[in-house]
Amino acid sequence: MDYKFIILLIGFGIVAIAGNQIAKVFQRLKFPLITGLIITGIIAGSSLLKFIPAKELPELSFLNDLALAIIAFSAGSELYLKELRSRINSIKWMTIGQLIITFVLSSVVIFYASDYIPFMAELPSNVKMIIAVLFGVIFVARSPSSAIAVINELRANGPFTKTSMGVTVVKDVLVIVLFAICFAVAKAVINGEELGFTFLLFLLIELILSFALGIVLGKILQVPLSLKFKGYIKGIFIIMLGFGAYVLATFVKDNTESFFNHEIILEPLLICIIASFYVTNYTKNRIEFIELLKKISPTIYIIFFTLTGASLSLQTLVEVFWIALALFALRLFTMVLGGIFGVVAAKDDKKYTFISWMPYITQAGVALGLTTIIAAEFPGWGYEFQTIIIAIIVINQLVGPPLFKYAINLVGESHLKHKTPEYDGVRDAVIFGLESQSIALAGSLKSHGWTPKIIAVTNEKVKNTNDIQVVCIKDISLKSIQSLHLENAEAIVCLMSDKENYAISELVYEHVGTKDIIVRYNGSRHFLDKFNELGVRIMDPSSAMINLLDHFVRSPNATSILLGLDSSQDSIDVEIRNQDIHGMTLRDLRFPTDVIVLSVVRKGQVIISHGYTRLRLGDIVTLVGTIQSLENVRFKLES
Repeated sequence: MDYKFIILLIGFGIVAIAGNQIAKVFQRLKFPLITGLIITGIIAGSSLLKFIPAKELPELSFLNDLALAIIAFSAGSELYLKELRSRINSIKWMTIGQLIITFVLSSVVIFYASDYIPFMAELPSNVKMIIAVLFGVIFVARSPSSAIAVINELRANGPFTKTSMGVTVVKDVLVIVLFAICFAVAKAVINGEELGFTFLLFLLIELILSFALGIVLGKILQVPLSLKFKGYIKGIFIIMLGFGAYVLATFVKDNTESFFNHEIILEPLLICIIASFYVTNYTKNRIEFIELLKKISPTIYIIFFTLTGASLSLQTLVEVFWIALALFALRLFTMVLGGIFGVVAAKDDKKYTFISWMPYITQAGVALGLTTIIAAEFPGWGYEFQTIIIAIIVINQLVGPPLFKYAINLVGESHLKHKTPEYDGVRDAVIFGLESQSIALAGSLKSHGWTPKIIAVTNEKVKNTNDIQVVCIKDISLKSIQSLHLENAEAIVCLMSDKENYAISELVYEHVGTKDIIVRYNGSRHFLDKFNELGVRIMDPSSAMINLLDHFVRSPNATSILLGLDSSQDSIDVEIRNQDIHGMTLRDLRFPTDVIVLSVVRKGQVIISHGYTRLRLGDIVTLVGTIQSLENVRFKLES
């Protein structure tokens, strides 16, 4: 074992860990994660601190192969055909517009402007054409992970969002196929090979073999996924199988020239993306595969982007920045034209015409991965090519997400939580569903000083029950919800079917903003994750009884108080709204002696409270004590 290699690997590991921490600082400053990782790599590399000398980088090239395999797996896993069917026409035309116009137009412009790009100016015309074409290919690449992050952040859903996601994923699959073709032609031209029938035949064979091996790898991936191993063991299998595609491609390349007088060049990225596509669409392991990739990817990206930064020169990056800015503008222009073409050809809503390009700006893993391959194959000019592309990617990372968010908000497909209304001094509770439990709950709340209201979804009129107000609505819709004027409600309780409960919760989440939404869960697994995404409080009757009995056995006195069985004692949650209380410690508050503080919750996190805990506006304090004393404390904290 080479001890120098082990030391190099350990050193890089330390740099990568530091890079992850530095990148988090960049994120807090609203910079993309990869920017922080790349900058860390530059600082640690040969440009500044020289922790990773340039001459040692080839020994770490296997890490690039590992990372590229996972990047390809991640891209392929996003191409789930069943989710694309509803917008297939729009996806088709937008993909054609973005792919062909961006690729062709940018390649032509860069070729004719090559004299103004320093590293291209003195090269032969055929090499200039190759470099221009490779620029065009990289310009097409997108970042599914960045698009998903924006969509999840805004909880976006609708035709524009579905088309954007579909085009993003399809483009990344097609760009790898396009890259395989252009890269093979580039190597042939630069190495002086003849682009005749034999070359085209071998290229076709190589692509077919790569596709076939991708399907074989997809079938092999099913084996570890189907076995009852721990998640991290399955993750190791996935990484090693992806790396195996690179090992196989190297073996085939090194051992075929003696047989065919031609190197058979397999495309590992294509093999991995086809394998991932196969697992995602044609096996029962799709969900587990995607979950494992989500766990693996962050670590892989840290390694990949940090290593990429270490291979760059800070001086060169500064020198090519203005060229990168000009090429970024060129890419943007071609994408605008491609977007207009896609909307017109698909006959989509005209309101998308001038914003349809906004979702496709951001680039990350795939674009950077392809660039790394080019730099390794063509060390003469590939290094400066890579530096320019990385500068463009950083700009795209800064500009892309805000524009995508703007477009989603403009077409009205964002589903963020509505601002929580201010407390009006009255504890209102709205209960959806007219039944014995809702009537009993309303009565109990009323006895504790709340103002409850029951909502019945029916076309018939219903009389008030036990002095509890009952309001009827015809259906669960935005119009019906708005007619109820729920802005003042402190809590909303849903006691209907899971489907109806989710519809109510989503409308309240987006258009009312009530802080506490409580749902009685009826066992439909499909809705459980959806409820969790909205942050509602879920009460599962099947497990509630067991938990209740368990607490009665282990702590009967506390359980009796919490359930209100002890008529002299009660427990309440109080939100700190009194400005005078802000900043005071618990020990300085003059609470009655029969009131104790059970917990303090701040921004969703439980704080381990003690006498020196300082309260803040918005804190939720859980109190236990006599009913009269609790009301006095509530008034003091909420006043």
